[in-house]
Amino acid sequence: MISIRDLQQVARGFLMGGADIIPGVSGGTVALILGIYGQLVTAISHFDLKFLDHLRKREWFAAATHIDLRFLATLACGIGIGVILLAGGMHYLLEHHLQHTLAAFFGMIVVSSLLVGRMVVHWTPREVCSAVGGSLFAFLLVGLPFLEKPPDTAMYVLLCGMIAICAMILPGISGAFILLIMGKYKDITGILADIPKGNLTLHSLETLGLFGVGAAVGLISFSKFLNWLLTHHKTHTMAALCGFMIGSLRKIWPFKKDMMPEITDFQLKQFENTLPDLSQGGVWLSILIVGLAAAFVWALDRLTAQHHDFDPLKNIEPS
Repeated sequence: MISIRDLQQVARGFLMGGADIIPGVSGGTVALILGIYGQLVTAISHFDLKFLDHLRKREWFAAATHIDLRFLATLACGIGIGVILLAGGMHYLLEHHLQHTLAAFFGMIVVSSLLVGRMVVHWTPREVCSAVGGSLFAFLLVGLPFLEKPPDTAMYVLLCGMIAICAMILPGISGAFILLIMGKYKDITGILADIPKGNLTLHSLETLGLFGVGAAVGLISFSKFLNWLLTHHKTHTMAALCGFMIGSLRKIWPFKKDMMPEITDFQLKQFENTLPDLSQGGVWLSILIVGLAAAFVWALDRLTAQHHDFDPLKNIEPS
């Protein structure tokens, strides 16, 4: 029986899926804002030997409970819907309203980074170093050039799936941007955009299948490591994640100069960050959008904080 809670998880997944397809924005950031990050990391990390033992003994209910199957299934359903339905819309917004679209996400991530930083109760020199290191890493990462001619092999597609999915679960590190760097963003999102149209070929299905296998392997493996970090080094990890989010703002700075105006394909363009020209009305609209987006995330945090047990990491436990 579908409950209100199930529908809420689908809605959360929908927002995560929409964020994951935007270069510079992470679905992990959305999960953190919505208060399900700890539950998500723990559930994924429970695909372990104990889970396999339940399956071997045909203890189906115990296996489902161990991995929090209902939570994962509803969330995955929402992510899939978000990715498929929003892929085309996000491409349109990025191609025709780039500045305003990036302004919205810039405002949301600025406030989100502050909220993550607030989770670090005591900022010692070690936490500061973790934050600075995370910020520098993300800042340099989002400045890397795109690979123009990526290998067209099955192993490379698997590798792209493994690395991109690890980035998607990390707040501040965009899996979509990792795919851009590796030269596979256009291929994967193009296949996803073709699904509603029914324009799938055998080659595209093979590519999507390989990418999915790589993503599953990477997600399960990396979630265990992340779960261990959040269990044993929570404050340092959260400080580093805060830094990741701050450093990633370089990629989604709204005011950019198109360095390749002769190219019409957005995925192949290169942009350079510039200072806003305050004499233009569109710039002031973007600044307003930054403020509204920041206020939205802050209000959402205040709303969820009214629940006394709200803690995005409350369900973290040793896997």
